[in-house]
Amino acid sequence: MNCKKLSYRQLFVWVLLFFVSGLHAVEGRTVKNDVSEKPNILWLVLEDMSPIIEPYGDKTIKTPTITQLANEGVTYTNVYSTSGVCAPSRAAIAMGMYPSSFGANNMRTTSNTEETGLPKYEAIPPVNAKMLSQYLREAGYYTTNNLKTDYQFKAPKAAWDESGPYAHWRNRKPGQPFYAVVNFTTTHESGLFEPYGFRKIESRHYFSDDRKKIAKLPQHHAVKSSEAETPVHVAKDIDFPIPPYLPDTPLVRRDFWKMYNNLAETDKQIAAVLQQLKDDGLYDNTIIMFYSDHGGPLPRQKRLVYDSGLKVPFIIRYPNAKNAGEKDDQLVSFVDFAPTLLNLASIDKPTHMQGRNFLGKQQTAKREYIHAAADRFDGFTDVIRAVRNERFKYIRNYRPEQSYYLPVAYREKIPTMQELLRLRDADQLTPAQALWFRDKKDPEELFDLNNDPHELNNIITDPSYKEVVSELSDEMDRWLNEINDDPSLPEAQLIQKLWAGSELQPETAKPQFKFSNGIMHLSSPTPGAVISYQLSNTNTPELWQLYKGPFKLERAKSVKAVAHRIGFSESESAIYDYDPIINSHH
Repeated sequence: MNCKKLSYRQLFVWVLLFFVSGLHAVEGRTVKNDVSEKPNILWLVLEDMSPIIEPYGDKTIKTPTITQLANEGVTYTNVYSTSGVCAPSRAAIAMGMYPSSFGANNMRTTSNTEETGLPKYEAIPPVNAKMLSQYLREAGYYTTNNLKTDYQFKAPKAAWDESGPYAHWRNRKPGQPFYAVVNFTTTHESGLFEPYGFRKIESRHYFSDDRKKIAKLPQHHAVKSSEAETPVHVAKDIDFPIPPYLPDTPLVRRDFWKMYNNLAETDKQIAAVLQQLKDDGLYDNTIIMFYSDHGGPLPRQKRLVYDSGLKVPFIIRYPNAKNAGEKDDQLVSFVDFAPTLLNLASIDKPTHMQGRNFLGKQQTAKREYIHAAADRFDGFTDVIRAVRNERFKYIRNYRPEQSYYLPVAYREKIPTMQELLRLRDADQLTPAQALWFRDKKDPEELFDLNNDPHELNNIITDPSYKEVVSELSDEMDRWLNEINDDPSLPEAQLIQKLWAGSELQPETAKPQFKFSNGIMHLSSPTPGAVISYQLSNTNTPELWQLYKGPFKLERAKSVKAVAHRIGFSESESAIYDYDPIINSHH
């Protein structure tokens, strides 16, 4: 096979056939391979970062690790989050669904209850929906998440083999394929807060399989190094690229220095993780995916449905650096990640997933549109929907009487936000900077992204774009209807809808045991509930086994089980013990 003459898609099909199909010929017959034939998959997930790296044309700083991934992989130039903030975006990735289709778009579902007067709640997907990681776990993958979750619902214990600061692919069985998610949060918007420093828990990446060292770290993300002890990777006098919607002042330039310095530190953390992969001899038989959970951390970036809040870097390095250095400009949405990854593992796309597979032998038609939504952010609610094609973006503002700017307390801690407010009050903002603070929004907006990448010039009333507006407006209506998103529905009514009219969050019923002829059967009366269990001889009480079906149980062991439907509260634990006297109490 001449790999140099193959297109990217042809090569990817070849990779899938080799790693995923699980079939090979032996003496003229077809034999099914075991699970170890499936590809390892590693996700490197940053927070709050636009494509401000060398592979996307930003030469401000060097990021040698990320750049090497791009040089050895494929760089995707049109990848977008479904939301400009983390929890809804992570919900989309975990479920393969638009957050506004299952109650996951308000940031967050469990916070700011005093301001909103609403109860804490969780997003509830369709009855049989499972997280991406659980589908892979059911298929034999060892699934790990280190460290952040933030899905707008509590993940069932069945979702991951391990989730937490100690989670690592090295804990799997010999030869078992893994799906490992490693989260890097140094680039989070809070990394711009003063006093400046790196989150201490993030240093775990340099020794991420050493439980004793990790246990000694402050576990709360708010504990940071002092600025005096924080490494300086980036010169402070660089000519940083300040966009026109932000003021070019010393204070803002300091925030840009912090943003790039955080990125440089993250690049080193990624290098440490990849070195472990290389040390294990896995670098060239692992599919490595690098991306950010949404756009940049600065004001008028994070939380917005402009590209500054939605567009992310996305790089895939294939085994043995297949198609090294290529670029792919197809439109990709976060809802596409899950069905695509399942296809890598030869798992059919579940019916609840709303995205498309953008790679491989079962690749669906190219995406024509990207969709996004914005609703409540902490204590403040807005309602915005957006759709874009390759060139134009159409935005529909359901609360045009409100300003775009919302006084979100968390964002107000960023010095650049404080500088914007100071200049606003002094009437010293430029027209481009003042636009965000206008008292009212246009009910509809249209931007030509080729000629107006910062989305500053609304051309909605230009008659020459009438057909474009009609096309994108119709597409938005079609999308809203397809995913059953009603932007006019108040959050209080959304909660009532999720809870089927109840005043309380629905609960998952306890698991039920049936032990017969040495075989244990587990079930839950709650439709869609997944069951996790532990045996009495477990040495790791934080780890739970996924119940896939009846299993053989030695009579000398007991079983502890919980059931959990996503969005419902987890059931009480149930215990089965072989001793009939003890068992009668449970």
